[in-house]
Amino acid sequence: MNRHEFYVIIERDEDGFYVGEVPQLRACYSQGRTIDELMANMREVIVLCLEEEGGLDSIPEFVGVQRIYI
Repeated sequence: MNRHEFYVIIERDEDGFYVGEVPQLRACYSQGRTIDELMANMREVIVLCLEEEGGLDSIPEFVGVQRIYI
């Protein structure tokens, strides 16, 4: 089985939960009380999102995240 790499953007919400998003996949979000729990949940939701998207062929390339100061 081929492995594919996805990037998860992680933030912490006002209740202290970690919230993750995969920018390559539409509406691919999850949360967890810890980073480990979040990442386990993200693995599950990525599989579900891939099923909705129609597989890996339609996934755009992730370029990166840039920091900007204002």
